[in-house]
Amino acid sequence: MNSNGEPSQTALMAAAARAAHLIVDDEPRIFADTLAYELLGDRAEELVGYHRAHGTHLVLAGARAAAVTRSRYTEDRLAEAIRGGVGQYVILGAGLDSYAYRGEPAAQVRVFEVDHPATQRWKRRLLEEAGVAAPGAVTFVPLDFETESLLDSLVLHGFDPSRPAFVSWLGVTMYLSHAAIGQTLAVIGGFAPGTELVSDSMLPEDLRDEAGQAYVEAVTPVSADGGEPWLTFLGPEGMSALLEKHGFAVIEHVHQRDTVDAALWDRSDALRPYELSLLTRARAQR
Repeated sequence: MNSNGEPSQTALMAAAARAAHLIVDDEPRIFADTLAYELLGDRAEELVGYHRAHGTHLVLAGARAAAVTRSRYTEDRLAEAIRGGVGQYVILGAGLDSYAYRGEPAAQVRVFEVDHPATQRWKRRLLEEAGVAAPGAVTFVPLDFETESLLDSLVLHGFDPSRPAFVSWLGVTMYLSHAAIGQTLAVIGGFAPGTELVSDSMLPEDLRDEAGQAYVEAVTPVSADGGEPWLTFLGPEGMSALLEKHGFAVIEHVHQRDTVDAALWDRSDALRPYELSLLTRARAQR
């Protein structure tokens, strides 16, 4: 959280990137977050304005590519899980995620948004100001990750740990130590067998391409100065080891280029896939 009670700069930047994709980038759209702009509140024009003015810059284009590909991939996998009968969706570090408020198919699954209570208050106020009602299928789970139990908080708010769930954990692992990542994975790995997790990680230096390396060199000092240093970088081997240690079977590792159909990269704008981040999909087995 920022000192003024807003969500973290990371959450704001991710929402701005999703919003700007619909404004700055050309067709074909990779992901349509039609509420991201509203959830930025009074900061919307300022934050999206950077993309309007400098949308071809490597960092801003890279931020949009990362934000929309991970959201598209995650929601596509979620839709598959729902068709398979999964009825619970847990969003860890939900931030300004808008899935639950965009109508179908959100109505087909109970959504548990887990985040810091102050972030949730800020988000709920902006939803109200935008005239967006929180559907009955969404449950806010306020949680201080440093002092409170994730599982206990979920159960207290109606989560059924005996039934499989779909869990997304995006834009977080790079800010955590290996130990902290493992603690969260241990909890999720103890959910009902068949629970699926989609998480992302930033690639180590030896796995990045030139654009990915330039992005990291530009962003990490700014992030650290803002109190959110990047601590952990994980490639396929490192992520697999962590997941398997905590009761998961890895289904697939996906790079940005492969998150969507290849035709979506036939573009006239600045959006390009970088070798910067990795999405991993895994299944709990315990």
